[in-house]
Amino acid sequence: MLALMIGAFASTGAAQAQSAAAEGQKLAFDRSKGNCLTCHVIKGGNLPGSLGPELIDIKSKYPNRADLVAIITDETLRNPLTVMPPFGRNRILTEKEIEAVVDFLQTL
Repeated sequence: MLALMIGAFASTGAAQAQSAAAEGQKLAFDRSKGNCLTCHVIKGGNLPGSLGPELIDIKSKYPNRADLVAIITDETLRNPLTVMPPFGRNRILTEKEIEAVVDFLQTL
């Protein structure tokens, strides 16, 4: 019985993570929200920009999830000369939306 409950919980957790990543992808590709494609090449995205780095292999580049959240929230704290918009500070994305975008980026 306990094994079934643990298996069901693990399955639910994986489904929720996949759902959050799918929501994050929508936000990242949405030209009126995350708008990541304006500056970044992202697999599966149309008409990407080239101002920022290509977003690939993100989980190995940023193994600490909090670093990636901080970059999206307000990269000017780390790099005052960045052109990366402060999505959190300017309330372009909510904390929940930033978490979803990070979920998506970590799948790349």
